[in-house]
Amino acid sequence: MGGARSALAYMDGSPPAGTVVHVPEDLDVAGIRNRTGLAQPAFAATIGVSLHTLRNWEQKRRRPEGPARVLLALVEKRPQVVQEILSVGP
Repeated sequence: MGGARSALAYMDGSPPAGTVVHVPEDLDVAGIRNRTGLAQPAFAATIGVSLHTLRNWEQKRRRPEGPARVLLALVEKRPQVVQEILSVGP
């Protein structure tokens, strides 16, 4: 029954009890972008940040925080995730 409750909670968008999400503190933003095969302007537009912000992250003058870290962690695991989810068309 516990497994069934966990599956139902997952389907409703609630993580099962005890689920721990780890978002890395330090991300290699340039490495993540390079794995996507996108140039800086295209990558910045794809993830919804300014080119200036992306360059600051890549040059370690600033670091991504909050939702940006989560998004970059997702892109690190699946480089095409943003295009897959947000692309328009058939």
